[in-house]
Amino acid sequence: MHEKFMRDALEEAKKAYKKDEVPVGAVIVKDGKIIARGHNLVKKKKDPCGHAEIITIRKACKKLNNERLNGTSLYVNIEPCSMCAGAIILARIEKVVYGADDPKTGACGSVFEIINSPKNNHKVEVVKGIMRQECAEILREFFKEKRARVDR
Repeated sequence: MHEKFMRDALEEAKKAYKKDEVPVGAVIVKDGKIIARGHNLVKKKKDPCGHAEIITIRKACKKLNNERLNGTSLYVNIEPCSMCAGAIILARIEKVVYGADDPKTGACGSVFEIINSPKNNHKVEVVKGIMRQECAEILREFFKEKRARVDR
């Protein structure tokens, strides 16, 4: 089941890639169905908060007409950053499933442990490493291409 929804998140990441955005994609699932999907739009929107997770959370809240996303799971191809981890906690998302660890800004245990800090009043189940290779590869390829353009 996790792989099916991670594939959907990767499809969103590919949309970001095509827009020259860092290829991060996310979907939110409730009762076995996707209720929201999104991808990075930081550059397009000129908004540092334009992360896939934030965009997807906003869409899901609108769809459910509620700021609380109880009983939902967020699938994203890379470990959420501290901003996104905070939003996940505030939205009361039940589970986060991600593919690749983020060794620079990961906030689900890789660099920071924000998502499950004992000081939080909401606990989030974290499942990591789903389709890790595929999730990491799209990011590697994107940045490899970026460096090749700069080196020209």
